[in-house]
Amino acid sequence: MTGPVTSPAARRIATDGVDGVELAAYQWGASTAPPVVLVHGYPDTSAVWRPVAERLADRFHVTAFDVRGAGASHRPRGLRAYRMSRLEADLAAVLDAVSPDRPVHLVGHDWGSIHSWESVTGTRLAGRIASFTSISGPCLDHVGHLIRARLRPRHPDLPKLLWQAVRSWYIAYFHVPLLPALTWRALGHRWRAFLTGSQGVPGHTPYPAPTLARDAVTGTALYRANMLPRLLRPRDRPATVPVQLIIPTRDFCVTPVLSYGVERWTGRIERHPIDAGHWVQLSHPEEVASRIAEFAHRVEGGSRRDPDHTARPI
Repeated sequence: MTGPVTSPAARRIATDGVDGVELAAYQWGASTAPPVVLVHGYPDTSAVWRPVAERLADRFHVTAFDVRGAGASHRPRGLRAYRMSRLEADLAAVLDAVSPDRPVHLVGHDWGSIHSWESVTGTRLAGRIASFTSISGPCLDHVGHLIRARLRPRHPDLPKLLWQAVRSWYIAYFHVPLLPALTWRALGHRWRAFLTGSQGVPGHTPYPAPTLARDAVTGTALYRANMLPRLLRPRDRPATVPVQLIIPTRDFCVTPVLSYGVERWTGRIERHPIDAGHWVQLSHPEEVASRIAEFAHRVEGGSRRDPDHTARPI
């Protein structure tokens, strides 16, 4: 599937939250088409979705926005401003602005997926989300339950969990005062070389945004405001919509073990491993766009897949 290469229409969306944050949003495709909303992760901006959005624009009304603290959106101060409830309020404002009368097909990557799970498993946006595609961003509550169930001697998944803990060293680092900011300001200019050199991102990709270092410093608040509370005190959070997991099997940040057992929390789920690294939407935009489109069309048409193919862990 290859859609037309288009220039996105930009707009600003004011949230209804207590801090009055304004979000920068970009749209592709006809407003009458089924709506797709793309939510980026850390330390990205909406630009990370452009190759996928361009490939969806011939059949969907696509919106990607800079989350608070990133890109052209406002940057509120303090950890409270980056809690899940504020992020969910931002998503609600985006849905009100771009698709007030029709449920959207929500897609999240990395932290965009993590905080989208909050809405997919909650009640605030009930009826506003038609489907959810999650890429490299598990529900923190689900992970908390996963750790409790498997973090015991001789459990077969324990080595994988321990390896994931090693891969997640940066989370602890982001909790250290000052050091993350100093690191990003010193090394941020090498980020593009890292992505094109080891992550399979094409050199012509218009990414990262020029605000990368500032976005990365601000975005550490996401980790400090949300990680420990959710992992240490996980809630029961069943998903209320069909879920698709796109799992990059060479992801150095989020290994497949973090998706184990998610069937417990979902009524309908599909798993699609892709031989790719963390930024799969940049390295494999055609395949990611195809997965999003096919899943959205199945949901729109009310079709279901054989459960033998939808709930198979890897």
